[in-house]
Amino acid sequence: PYTPKTNGKAERFIQSSIREWAYGRAYQTSEQRKQELPYWLHHYNWHRPHSALKRKPPISRTGLDVNNLLRLHN
Repeated sequence: PYTPKTNGKAERFIQSSIREWAYGRAYQTSEQRKQELPYWLHHYNWHRPHSALKRKPPISRTGLDVNNLLRLHN
């Protein structure tokens, strides 16, 4: 569970979420920020290109596509 390999990935995700979601735009309230999280997670996992994945989104590694009814982040 807590290995250097996975720790780096977790730290990178935290950095990205802080930079792109939490402080990526000005929210009027904490509640508004909270409501935006599921949308940001969907974008991060299904649409945002990742350099470590040759500019593909993480979902590309699962074999699912954007039309799949399975939503992994629900």
